[in-house]
Amino acid sequence: MVIISTNQFSNGITLRVDGKLFDMVSFQFVKPGKGGAFVRTRLKNLQTGAVKDVTYDSKDKVEQVIVDKRDMEYLYREGTSYVFMDPETYDQSPVDEDRLTDLLPFLKENTVCKFKMCDADIISIALPDHMVFEVTETTPWVKGSTAQGGNKPATLDTGTVIQVPVYLNQGEYVKVDTRTGTYSERVSAPD
Repeated sequence: MVIISTNQFSNGITLRVDGKLFDMVSFQFVKPGKGGAFVRTRLKNLQTGAVKDVTYDSKDKVEQVIVDKRDMEYLYREGTSYVFMDPETYDQSPVDEDRLTDLLPFLKENTVCKFKMCDADIISIALPDHMVFEVTETTPWVKGSTAQGGNKPATLDTGTVIQVPVYLNQGEYVKVDTRTGTYSERVSAPD
């Protein structure tokens, strides 16, 4: 356990507040004309994603948590678990399906995900911000249909349906922003 004072705050550190883990999004030291100095912070709950504002006295001390960040490659599914491998040590770790609910629409084999771990417990798992997928099913493009612009639904190779421009056809590749689940651009076939 590492105890730090408010003058050691920096963006991105992880704190344990009331038994829960929070990332520090931002902080501001305030020295009013009267009274003691204080620190305004914005903290993001690592489990729920909720952001809250917390004010600390300048003399307060808080617990900083050392978070291990590592890349883990998704290998395969085994029952209700998904098996990831550390590419440096080749250690494999099964992760329950309920921990990956938000990632499943875009998770495919050999994807390298970012893991945040604390005391060997997984805090969070994140996909790369952008990934390339093949369009496996969509309505064919009809000449003249781009005059109105717009989008149409397309099924990706993971089975997820997103909106793409009307000129895209089955068999083409698209880059998708996995944070929002939206189409970014058409790309050539991956190597």
